Amino acid sequence: MKIQHIPCLEDNYSYLIVDESTKEAAAVDPVEPEKILEAANSYGVTLKLVLTTHHHWDHAGGNEKIKQLVPGIKVYGGSIDNVKGCTDKVENGDKVSLGADVTILALHTPCHTKGHISYYVTGKEDEHPAVFTGDTLFIASCGKFFEGTAEQMYQSLNVTLGSLPKTTRVYCGHEYSVKNLQFALTLEPDNSRTQQKLTWAQNQRQAGQATIPSTIEDELETNPFMRVDLPEIQERVGCKSPVEALGEIRKRKDNWRG
Repeated sequence: MKIQHIPCLEDNYSYLIVDESTKEAAAVDPVEPEKILEAANSYGVTLKLVLTTHHHWDHAGGNEKIKQLVPGIKVYGGSIDNVKGCTDKVENGDKVSLGADVTILALHTPCHTKGHISYYVTGKEDEHPAVFTGDTLFIASCGKFFEGTAEQMYQSLNVTLGSLPKTTRVYCGHEYSVKNLQFALTLEPDNSRTQQKLTWAQNQRQAGQATIPSTIEDELETNPFMRVDLPEIQERVGCKSPVEALGEIRKRKDNWRG
């Protein structure tokens, strides 16, 4: 499978997932449908379906338009997330096929929104899997707790996403990496992996390049929200449990100006 990122709006990412043997494609969060279609045409692929991570307009706002532009396209979204333009509701564990070799597994990752879905995508055996995490998992951070609790985010991030194979490539919904890594260093100033990743991310952005994908392994080593099981992180923020630490770190991040 091939994955193409498409920058949209100010800092959003939409994605094209392509099954190379059939040239069939899925669009993830196609907020600017014309850009998606342009990309699909330039790669010579046929758009078959839309994967919506959650109902916020900067992710689901292009669904109605893409249905007009591509008659008959299927639009997937979380069963309890009230996604605009949704034709096929998915729940945790549901599977969708794309082309001959691509399988898409819906993972319910609530907190940012109640029905947020991350999509875990596998291709041929020799290809690393990928996960499209919307606004649940960002590089070195997580989404705001708009519709959920620290318990839910812990379950979504550390249990559901954290247990995916370490080689899984992480494609998130926004380009926030530099700021997120700078914040991560306020909690773990001596984390050399985070220092290196920040330098790399700054260079990428200066060169006009994206900082995606990350990997689950990278996130487990640099993302403070996925490191709350570590006693030293809990101690650092004056907490006694992973869930309490996660809530405290989110509160600090919400108030941090960088």
